[in-house]
Amino acid sequence: MARRGWNDYSWGYYPKTTARPVKDGIKAKSQRGAIGETWWSKRWVEVLESFNIGARLGRGRSYARRGQVISIDVAPGVVKAQVQGSQVRPYKIDIRLATLPDGEWERVIDAMAARAIFAAKLLAGEMPTDIEAAFKDARVSLFPARESDLKTDCSCPDWSNPCKHIAAVYYILAEQFDADPFLIFKLRGRTKEQIIAALRARRTAQAPAVQEDASEATYEVVHTDPLPTTAAFWLPGADLTSFSVQLGVAQTHSAVLKQLGDAPFDLGRRSVADLLTQAYATVAQAAVEKALSG
Repeated sequence: MARRGWNDYSWGYYPKTTARPVKDGIKAKSQRGAIGETWWSKRWVEVLESFNIGARLGRGRSYARRGQVISIDVAPGVVKAQVQGSQVRPYKIDIRLATLPDGEWERVIDAMAARAIFAAKLLAGEMPTDIEAAFKDARVSLFPARESDLKTDCSCPDWSNPCKHIAAVYYILAEQFDADPFLIFKLRGRTKEQIIAALRARRTAQAPAVQEDASEATYEVVHTDPLPTTAAFWLPGADLTSFSVQLGVAQTHSAVLKQLGDAPFDLGRRSVADLLTQAYATVAQAAVEKALSG
């Protein structure tokens, strides 16, 4: 075999090689077209492609679809992965994106709490589809704003940075965001649990104070109007003649139950929370059908 000389590696060029096949690699679900299904994964890919990395992204996409990525781990500020290339030992990948300072995270969480729909979905364990708006309100960037925000390293001999191995990890990471969008928050320094805990703390702080000593509490019941007779209880009053209702599908289903989590007891062998979820869905469907039927 001819020995490679200096010119073979000059100007970032590295001789074309064939990657060793991987039996149980992480293979991209998308085998053609764009990679990523949700807005957050598409946004990640869109940001990367805006950096004009060139053909390396295309080669990395091919690596991702062939399953050359062996492992990937996301931690605050860093992604570590292994990618099988042409050599016997897999290449080690290190991708770093600075975590957001505590002050910026506080502004972001304030912005999340200020939007009721954001707070409701996040407390229910769901990622709002336009969560990036909360970061914009806080004047913070959720995704890398420029290529220099990403510090990358690969143990391969290719001098290009990012190389195709790093690019492959970028695409697999996009599909990891599809499966768990809260990994984006984790990469930026806060876990899903930390975000939810912070939102709950803000909700508690905004709630009116409750008197701790019940023995000293006083109660007063005031009736401004006489109660209606039993026969007229279910009839609308004169001030409700123009009352209208607009029906719509709830943006977060069973939000209260999701916030409460599993019930402390079961009914038979079934979770009470699961039974209530089904009951709520049945009642809601019946109510909609009743209302639409006049």
